[in-house]
Amino acid sequence: MIDSSTPAVSAARPAAIVFDVNETLLDMSALDPLFADAFGDKGVRRTWFAQTIANVLAATLLGSYADFGEMQRAALEMTAKRRGVAIDPERVRRILRGALALPAHGDVHAGLARLRDAGVRLAVLTNGTQAAVEAQLESARLRPYFETILSADTVRRYKPAPEPYAMAAERLELAPGDMLFVAAHDWDVTGARNAGYRTAFVARHGTSLNPLDAPPERVVPDVRALAEALLGSGVAA
Repeated sequence: MIDSSTPAVSAARPAAIVFDVNETLLDMSALDPLFADAFGDKGVRRTWFAQTIANVLAATLLGSYADFGEMQRAALEMTAKRRGVAIDPERVRRILRGALALPAHGDVHAGLARLRDAGVRLAVLTNGTQAAVEAQLESARLRPYFETILSADTVRRYKPAPEPYAMAAERLELAPGDMLFVAAHDWDVTGARNAGYRTAFVARHGTSLNPLDAPPERVVPDVRALAEALLGSGVAA
């Protein structure tokens, strides 16, 4: 179901759909038991990931760079220090390994299969390293759906900087306006729109858009709903 507050959508089916990975396709709540073990509170997982994203956005703004795995590790150390928890190296390793073996959200396989079977080109663009995202997609059994796996590490600039989105368009040999970028993070959707993409926001777990930004083309609850919106709305497959 498309949010009624979104603007009128384009009648044209995109030539390709580019997905973010963490939270958009993969369910990070699978890490909750590891955070409950390390911190005594599974909710710390959200705090840690928010700190990871804050570190990424700061690095993008300042023009610095360390790979996403190091960003995650640094955020874990910061979160532990803030909470006064001495987290041992083995628990750190378990959490970071667990981030490479996340399951897909329950809607993802069906949604991607419908898009692929309709002939839509599918790709991912992530802030994770190439090796990490390949491991994640293989573990979640999502790799066969995608023609191209793209990492911001290639240009050593994180989304929402323009360089990763431009790189994805170049690799797919398409104009940004011919592609739909899909993410569960408002800052990622905004970055893609600023780079010229059509955009869709996946509103998982009650997440919301920044009201100060222009709205995306579509707002959907999950990937299955996105496929239904694109393919079940009278647009020829």
